[in-house]
Amino acid sequence: MSKILVAYFSASGVTAKAAAELAKAENADLFEIKPKELYTPEDLDWRNRESRSSVEMANPDCRPETVGTVDNMSQYDAVFVGFPIWWGREPSVVDTFLTSYDFSGKRIVPFCTSGGSGLGKTAERIQSLVGSGAKVAEGKRLGGEISESDLKIWMEGSLQ
Repeated sequence: MSKILVAYFSASGVTAKAAAELAKAENADLFEIKPKELYTPEDLDWRNRESRSSVEMANPDCRPETVGTVDNMSQYDAVFVGFPIWWGREPSVVDTFLTSYDFSGKRIVPFCTSGGSGLGKTAERIQSLVGSGAKVAEGKRLGGEISESDLKIWMEGSLQ
């Protein structure tokens, strides 16, 4: 049986809820990716090119500082990584998490929350961040209500 971690970043609580449901469905461990400096509503104003999130997302090499670490990452066979979609990809704070650990030999499955945007080329970008030693699945956008049994089916299929 695979040991699974569900790691997530949530700016508004939507991704946190989805991550908790995923972790419950597979009895997985849960880890919140927390920025050292929390995002304010002004920071998240995507219409303002000078907002913190806009500035971070304009720089593909931006790695906002985070707090907390995963204890013993080596124990996990698979890591589901959740986030809201920002500017068509994962937020820079998620990139900090992805470049902070060795994911060699692990399966990484991205999932996003969004009102309508899908993952796009996020899996390819994540693969470039974690290196060829990890296998990154295409992932899924989670929107609206999804049953625990449907989550289990998707999660188990993603681990193949």
